[in-house]
Amino acid sequence: MTATLNPTDRIVSQVVNSLLSIKPLAKFAKYQARELIIKRAESIGVAWRDDVKFLRSRGGSEAFSKQWETDLARITNPNLTYPKYYLTSFHAYDRGNMSWDAAMEVEVAAYSVHAKIFAETGTTGDTQLRKSYHDLVVQFLPTAPEHILDIGCSVGMSTFAIQAVYPQAQLTGLDLSPYFLSIANYRAEQQKSVNINWVHATGESTGLPAHSYDLVSLFLICHELPQTATREIFAEAKRLLKPGGHIAIMDMNPASEIYSQMAPYILTLLKSTEPYLDRYFTLDIVQALVDAGFEAPTITTNTPRHRTIIAKVI
Repeated sequence: MTATLNPTDRIVSQVVNSLLSIKPLAKFAKYQARELIIKRAESIGVAWRDDVKFLRSRGGSEAFSKQWETDLARITNPNLTYPKYYLTSFHAYDRGNMSWDAAMEVEVAAYSVHAKIFAETGTTGDTQLRKSYHDLVVQFLPTAPEHILDIGCSVGMSTFAIQAVYPQAQLTGLDLSPYFLSIANYRAEQQKSVNINWVHATGESTGLPAHSYDLVSLFLICHELPQTATREIFAEAKRLLKPGGHIAIMDMNPASEIYSQMAPYILTLLKSTEPYLDRYFTLDIVQALVDAGFEAPTITTNTPRHRTIIAKVI
């Protein structure tokens, strides 16, 4: 199903895009977006700055822990070529996901951004969002998956959440950012999480063996991709899945009235941090999955602004 914008929506979107093409305005919008997220976090009891400071020092002094650089070197794939689309500004960070600042603020940002998905949820909003997704995965999958790949695992929040649902499964968390993976590995060590393998690779060409997974999960990833990359990741997921395996996608719902009714100012802030949002909103994701070799997917609304898409390999 292709998301379509009505004429008014298109005009607003075009105006916002024009404003963001002016670099000083784009920079200001990113700053405002970041400040808004931090203020919301602190308003619901998330100690953003203190939590990040504690993580940077790994619970020690206020100085940046040198152990992070050691971990980064250990997890980085030196042969990886980063896609051009990835080396751009994301989420108000000039270096996008390729920085410690971005990696160390993922968790607190998730609590903030997801705080108002459901009425009066506060810091539990993020947990409820993930639960709404996993409840559908459990419902639609005929058997519990034994091998799971989490593409775009970030700092591991999505991977750990899947592990809680399927504790006996062997999990692989894959991401393009070695900074994110360093945090994920550290959190895994803290939690004594086993059965998780962290892989630094592209979702389009993972280097993992074919027909090795029962489930490939993409949690809030597709809206951060150009359409070509999304299609290539779907094709790679098809290659990686065993016969009868499934792909599960949880992401923003372009059909949600929340986005079509969003105030221009808020839309500007959102787009300033999400460079591929328009391309995601206009992607025919059903056709993209079918083209990649999946059966026609099920699409279920799991929050007022998110959808879960599940498809089986043909």
